[in-house]
Amino acid sequence: MQKYFRYIMFAIVNIAGQQFKVKQNDELFVHRLGGNAGDKVEFSEVLMVSNEGSISVGTNSRIVQAEILDHLKGDKVIVFKKKRRKGYQKKNGHRQSLTKIRINEIA
Repeated sequence: MQKYFRYIMFAIVNIAGQQFKVKQNDELFVHRLGGNAGDKVEFSEVLMVSNEGSISVGTNSRIVQAEILDHLKGDKVIVFKKKRRKGYQKKNGHRQSLTKIRINEIA
């Protein structure tokens, strides 16, 4: 019995200091990027590319092209500090600024 595999092209990309595994038409949230909604952005720091089973490692003139869909804020994170028996309590909140992007092409 012969097995058939469907290889999907994907890449490992460094976007705003974080590494993401991306495929074409993926939508993901990254740290806030400069630009407006609808702008095209390119990421040239491609760490690995897998194309039909062949893997190439390193930044070898590959570019990942994406489109900015929206700028938004993430969920609120509550930071609560307390020292017992001392009467010390500190409550702080934080919302991360994010950008939603869609991967258009791995060239």
